[in-house]
Amino acid sequence: MARNEEKAQAMLNRFLAGKAEEARGPKEKRPYLATECHDLNEADRWRQQILREIGRKVMEIQNAGLGDHRIRDLNDEINKLIREKGHWERRIVELGGPDYARNAPRMTDDEGNQVQGATGKGGGYKYFGAAKQLPGVRELFEKEAPRQIRRTRHQMYRHIDADYYGFRDDEDGVLEKVEAPAEKLMRAQALSEWQDKEEDRQAALANVKGGMDSTTADNTQQEFVAYVPLPDQKEIEHRVMLKKKADLLAKYSSEASIKQQEESNAFLSKR
Repeated sequence: MARNEEKAQAMLNRFLAGKAEEARGPKEKRPYLATECHDLNEADRWRQQILREIGRKVMEIQNAGLGDHRIRDLNDEINKLIREKGHWERRIVELGGPDYARNAPRMTDDEGNQVQGATGKGGGYKYFGAAKQLPGVRELFEKEAPRQIRRTRHQMYRHIDADYYGFRDDEDGVLEKVEAPAEKLMRAQALSEWQDKEEDRQAALANVKGGMDSTTADNTQQEFVAYVPLPDQKEIEHRVMLKKKADLLAKYSSEASIKQQEESNAFLSKR
């Protein structure tokens, strides 16, 4: 029962919509050329219609899931409507109406840039919504970093002359006049430092000579007196030789041989 009522209600709605459309008359089609319109109010009405279509398509193109082909078609349709809007705005000015193009906001991208002449479709071609992320379009909105071109060695040496190395700095005499007082001051400072060092050196030498003279005088005044007989050089060498022999015998000989050697030495000494 409810289903039949819904069908009847739907049929009634369609009937009422048809009656309202008949009352409005046949739907008027927008002229293909703006110059075919000679009424200012009609031209303004067609411009408003184009603006509504642009707004609807701009909202639709925000959906990135439509696909690349559909997004490109929508972007082309929006640009076509924008060009048509410009024709109607110029026609409105010709008919004595307001100039909408002068006060209209400029349509730019997210960064305020507008790509002109990049696609061959005219200088005013614009991209909207998901069309900015299409392959080949994203690169148009990216700014390339400025390339730094390194100069070659030939380019660097091309403007270098003798003045760069300072070969002609003293030819005009200005440098000599400026450096003369500084040179005198540096010479005086160097001479003063040398004199101070020389005085210190002479004082140190005098102190050393005075100490040596006093030591020599003391040595000449003192005389060494020996109260015991001192061995001469030959006796010292003989005693050293005997000590070495005794050490060798103690190292390589047995006790019996050492005793025998002592007895022989004693016998020889008695003879």
